[in-house]
Amino acid sequence: MAANETHYSLPRPAFDKPVKLLIVVAPYYKDIADNLVAGAKAEIAAAGGTSDLVEVPGALEVPTAIAIAERMSNFDGYVALGCVIRGETTHYETVCNDSSRALQLMGLQGVCIGNGILTVENREQAVVRADTDGQNKGGGAAAAALHLVALARNWGGQRKGVGFRPPVDEIRLAGKEDGPDTA
Repeated sequence: MAANETHYSLPRPAFDKPVKLLIVVAPYYKDIADNLVAGAKAEIAAAGGTSDLVEVPGALEVPTAIAIAERMSNFDGYVALGCVIRGETTHYETVCNDSSRALQLMGLQGVCIGNGILTVENREQAVVRADTDGQNKGGGAAAAALHLVALARNWGGQRKGVGFRPPVDEIRLAGKEDGPDTA
């Protein structure tokens, strides 16, 4: 893909209540990570949101940190950032595939995550993708997380009776058919 190719971007979502995202970054390539973070922070601020930032050792730890935060904190969504550059071994495939799969699995469970972990062949590709004045993949990952938060808030209202819900009386009476316990 050419660096100057343009793509359609959805309009920035608007929120009636504050949005707080956690940015989880693996700063293995610090200069690239710093650009990704700058892009993400700018996008979150432009949407009127706030963010916290944590650093983890590598791309494989990004999903774990997000899973911990999802269980123990109250963030609306998450931005996963980092960079994996192909080396001479198959470790590249392991890191790319496993970090992406873990993020995707959490997303399928309803966690709002924007994946901005770059997986590139060389440093030059990473620099172009992380540049806030260029492809701004950090900003794009934040935008993805914001859009998912907006969808979750839109769909997270009152349920419309979808799915099976037994009547309350059936729940109370379950297991009490033999009468009072006389033991």
